[in-house]
Amino acid sequence: MIKLLSRISNCKSVNRYPHATLPKTLLPLAACTPPAPSVFFANQAGGSMDSQELTPEALEKKKKKEEKAREKELKKLKAAQKAEAAKLQAQKASSAPESGKKKNTKKEAGGENPEDYNDPETPTGEKKRLSRQMAKTYKPSAVEKSWYEWWEKSTFFEADADSSKPPFVIVLPPPNVTGALHIGHALTAAIQDTIIRWRRMSGYNTLWVPGMDHAGIATQVVVEKKIMREKKLTRHDVGRDGFIAEVWKWKNEYGGTILKQLRRLGASLDWSRECFTMDDKRSKAVTEAFVRLYREGVIYRDLRLVNWDCVLRTAISDIEVEYIEIKERTPLRVPGYEKPVEFGVLTSFAYPLEGGLGEIIVATTRVETMLGDTAIAIHPDDPRYSHLHGKFAIHPFNGRKLPIVCDAVLVDMNFGTGAVKITPAHDPNDFEVGKRHNLEFINIFTDDGNINSNGGPEFAGMPRFKARVAVTEALKEKGLYRGDKNNEMRLGICSRSNDVVEPLIKPQWYVNCKSMAQQGLDAVMDDANPKIEIIPKQYVAEWKRWLENIRDWCISRQLWWGHRIPAWYAMLDDDDLKELGAYNNHWVVARNEEEAKDEANRIFAGKKFQLFQDPDVLDTWFSSGLFPLSVLGWPDETKDLRAFYPTSVLETGHDILFFWVARMVMLGMKLGGDVPFRKVYLHPMIRDAHGRKMSKSLGNVIDPLEVINGITLKDLHKRLEEGNLDPKELKTAKEGQAKDFPDGIPECGADALRFALVSYTAQSDKINLDIQRVVGYRQWCNKLWNAIRFAMSKLGDDYIPPAAIVPDTMPFSCKWILSVLNKAISKTVLCLDSYEFSDAATAVYSWWQFQLCDVFIEVIKPYFAGNDPTFAAERRYAQDTLWLCLDNGLRLLHPFMPFVTEELWQRLPSNKDSVRKESIVISGYPSTVECWTNDAVELEMDTIESVVKSLRSLRSQLAPNERFERRAAFVRCRTNDACHIIKKHELEISTLATLSSLDVLSEADDAPVGCIVDVVNEALSVYLKLKGNINVEAELEKLKKKMEEIEKQCDGMRKKTSAPGYQEKVPVHIREADEAKLASLLQELLSFKEASEHLERENSVL
Repeated sequence: MIKLLSRISNCKSVNRYPHATLPKTLLPLAACTPPAPSVFFANQAGGSMDSQELTPEALEKKKKKEEKAREKELKKLKAAQKAEAAKLQAQKASSAPESGKKKNTKKEAGGENPEDYNDPETPTGEKKRLSRQMAKTYKPSAVEKSWYEWWEKSTFFEADADSSKPPFVIVLPPPNVTGALHIGHALTAAIQDTIIRWRRMSGYNTLWVPGMDHAGIATQVVVEKKIMREKKLTRHDVGRDGFIAEVWKWKNEYGGTILKQLRRLGASLDWSRECFTMDDKRSKAVTEAFVRLYREGVIYRDLRLVNWDCVLRTAISDIEVEYIEIKERTPLRVPGYEKPVEFGVLTSFAYPLEGGLGEIIVATTRVETMLGDTAIAIHPDDPRYSHLHGKFAIHPFNGRKLPIVCDAVLVDMNFGTGAVKITPAHDPNDFEVGKRHNLEFINIFTDDGNINSNGGPEFAGMPRFKARVAVTEALKEKGLYRGDKNNEMRLGICSRSNDVVEPLIKPQWYVNCKSMAQQGLDAVMDDANPKIEIIPKQYVAEWKRWLENIRDWCISRQLWWGHRIPAWYAMLDDDDLKELGAYNNHWVVARNEEEAKDEANRIFAGKKFQLFQDPDVLDTWFSSGLFPLSVLGWPDETKDLRAFYPTSVLETGHDILFFWVARMVMLGMKLGGDVPFRKVYLHPMIRDAHGRKMSKSLGNVIDPLEVINGITLKDLHKRLEEGNLDPKELKTAKEGQAKDFPDGIPECGADALRFALVSYTAQSDKINLDIQRVVGYRQWCNKLWNAIRFAMSKLGDDYIPPAAIVPDTMPFSCKWILSVLNKAISKTVLCLDSYEFSDAATAVYSWWQFQLCDVFIEVIKPYFAGNDPTFAAERRYAQDTLWLCLDNGLRLLHPFMPFVTEELWQRLPSNKDSVRKESIVISGYPSTVECWTNDAVELEMDTIESVVKSLRSLRSQLAPNERFERRAAFVRCRTNDACHIIKKHELEISTLATLSSLDVLSEADDAPVGCIVDVVNEALSVYLKLKGNINVEAELEKLKKKMEEIEKQCDGMRKKTSAPGYQEKVPVHIREADEAKLASLLQELLSFKEASEHLERENSVL
């Protein structure tokens, strides 16, 4: 025993034990301290059990002598350990005992060569050249260098349309070409690359298609701001062709930034199939789709209300409208106005009635729109206005007669005055009233938001919100103003320009969505034959709500950047009206101008005409909706289309479930003949650490490269200064950055960022991203690096992995680590398959951290403490098991952390009898091995872990300067089985608990004195030797509280099992489990009572 423990003393152990899954921030990864247990202290006057015949004086003398000897021995061991470490570092020797050879790693002049730890320069595209020695610390920038270029050049990411492997296809949601990627894009890339790398390693013909979106309105706004800032010119000053050239120039510059960032993240995209929504092939697909849908009657042109942006002078989509809640009278800044504009005000005024019948009072939050009023609506059953049915009111500014119409759909007679002003051209509800009653639609606004001639000469030319004030004053002058009051309302703001959205009636192109939406609904909701699965399932209800209430889709935009609508207006020589679009039946839709001429000649045979292409462009979502088809070559019948459509999964944010996902499904089924993907995985939206939406104006937008490479606060500020923020926004943004990142952002690396983002996906709705969590995973990478360095030193340079292993012949710890590795593999694959990425990351992390590093690597250290032939077999088995663990563990981790796993895997020795894959990228993903599973061994290790955990908990109660000393310990067993297990695993317990000795006692043996104690379970108690006296009363109180807790649990179990109907209703297996639980608690309680009595007896001796 003494000989054995002297070997253990030379083994370095960490004072940590697995007791948790992924910590919240992972900052304290290096010191996972267990919770403080309830302990009690035995009397220390006695001494060891075998020295009871000694006098107290002799005993004290012996104790001091032993302590001095131990201290002396400990100093010697530490010195020897340091000397051995220096020797190993200097000589770079293999630890494998069978090699017996040591290679000199020093230069003849002596000393360590720093160059041995630096990677040689690797020519671009070649396989990375690794340093002779692993660097002493993990450095992300060094580890992640060169690998991606080699992966890409080696075509590891390219799919083969002729492959016999089963296909697995993802289309990257094309990021907007409006600048650099943000952290939300990094989340998308991390999740999708995890999926793709796992599937590639699992034998699939994987295709991950990269692309970029031209982002019509967003890009146009950015470039307009740029030329205004740099040249003081508007896009109208530059002209359409010149402006388009500026946008292409901007796209080519910033598109490269986006692609570079995706590569830096490690995204294994098939770059041979890279596309852009406005390249020739995608433009051909957009044109073809428009033409086909138009000729089938699905696309049509109509005059309807749209969301109009007066700054951008275009219709905008619903997703580009952000609503702010206004509770009361609130001044807001609006682009183009020097003074704030007041919102949240309900203004009342009177309309005179024709024929001297008096007046009728109405109220509005947009009083300027009364210039376009064409009716007043009342409820048909309202007795107050029954005499006004069929009558008219008179407009005070232009004399227009306004019919009093009865409309039970719109009017609530119990709200306000029960009379509602109707402006069909500027309000969605009024628009419907106008159609129901065949009212006149009068537009009073110009495209830039001024009052036009329809508003009357008194107001024409006024900006709309100045007209609001002018109309109010004019009503007062006419004696028609009836006051105003605070009004709660929602105000629509354009997310691109911050302009207040104006409902405006405009001729636009629309897609009839009704039948396509029904197909999309059935694809998800059909219980008998669902074609698409939405994950998480909570979003199925949202899918149903959107598609059941879908409206026709406005697809035209009054922009210059985008796909120009393939429609030409035929202006006939004999037309009375010579304005573009004056006659709705003069439009010709075709693939090009030549085809349009042929079509126009057919329609207007014998007539002279001129063709003018519609200046509008298509909504960006139209081309995006075709993406799964267009990236594979549609409308052409390509090999890619045949091999890879439908795709496998669509992964994106839940915020665009309708705007993008639903439209892809509708267009894919309509034009492609099948759903575009089989599964939809919706990830959470990323917020900052405070839960705020990321916004450039707040300064909380995070660039993935800044997290990967690190950045100072000064450079964060510099990035803001180079943006498009106005001075006030810039000041706010800088203050936000200084608060959140006072020291900047440390270098974390792509692997740590990816792992953090994937582990965050357990939050299904929103992610509050704390950069400190990423920093924590960066620290974990360092731990991983150090663990591999240790393991490689134990394998040695001459190590050759075995062709096969037989676990039955291996030591206990080797059997155990392979069994739990099997479970980790099974759990990881199961979670990946069910899109539970956070759980998959946790499974991999927990095995590496808490089982391989914290237990197995520690428990095998005695085998390598010297060249003792007693452990020769164990050493070899430990080496083989270590190699298996590293090989499988790195491949298991690779989809999450591609760079560091490739670097470490390349350093592993390879089996000489088989050809290893060139890269971990194309190696096989680990699968379970039936013979590795050993439940009995795992159960025994659970007992060992429980004992060690209790001993470490006791150690944590010691004074700080005593916690790292090796101490004697005792395990008292109350059953023969427990006693057998502990005796069999004294080495493992002593090693993990950092003990100087371990004695196993039976229940018949006296409890040791001079110790602190903890009850492990009903069968085991542990004792740790102490020095000096303790506060017995305090420890009895701790023990009492623990017993009270157990009593409460027992009472709860008794109450449960004695409840009426328990015996009749509860299944037998649950009743048996309850009985066993109660028995275990009672036995544990008994153990504490015995310990308490022992403490009291010892105390009475004093």
